[in-house]
Amino acid sequence: RDRLDKLAAEVPGVRAVTLDVTSQESVDALAASLERCDVLVNNAGGAIGLESVANGDVADWQRMYDTNVLGSLRLTKALLPRLVASGDGVLVMLTSVAGLVSYEGGGGYNAAKHAQTAMTEVLRLELCGEPVRVVEVAPGMVYTEEFSLNRFRGDSAAAERVYQGVPGPLTADDVADAIAWCVTRPAHVNVDRLVIRPRAQAAQHKIHRV
Repeated sequence: RDRLDKLAAEVPGVRAVTLDVTSQESVDALAASLERCDVLVNNAGGAIGLESVANGDVADWQRMYDTNVLGSLRLTKALLPRLVASGDGVLVMLTSVAGLVSYEGGGGYNAAKHAQTAMTEVLRLELCGEPVRVVEVAPGMVYTEEFSLNRFRGDSAAAERVYQGVPGPLTADDVADAIAWCVTRPAHVNVDRLVIRPRAQAAQHKIHRV
């Protein structure tokens, strides 16, 4: 929250709020505080662990599903009426290439992101004819302070090894820029799915390291 407050102080018109997407009460409180909503970016998510499916921790899978999938559902249900009422709403689902291609050790995260991708596709069908664009942004390798650290349960050395030798992994700013581009297209233009990877990553299993 302190980082949000710092950002809000730097950018006029930004109001920071604390939200728990796994809590219906928290989501309802946020929705009640908004007069209107033109854009919703379902950004909350994350991966936990790299265990095989056979050794998967049910609690970890539950947490990933509750955050990535049910969190997106809660916010979408709460704010969709306002998106429609805006006359040109944009609903962005920040998924992952993990929702398009599966990989060993990613069972729980793959399952959650595949579900999120499926939800996006269904929403686009269900909202056809409504003044709402439904956009999926699916990043590949992104270097942030939290993602791999959370995945490796706080093991910073293991988290750093993911990006070791990779020239120019994506940054959070790169992904934010891609989202902003999608949102600011003309009202008749819908970016169904934007896959964004660093140049060094050709596919899930093909990464150039130096």
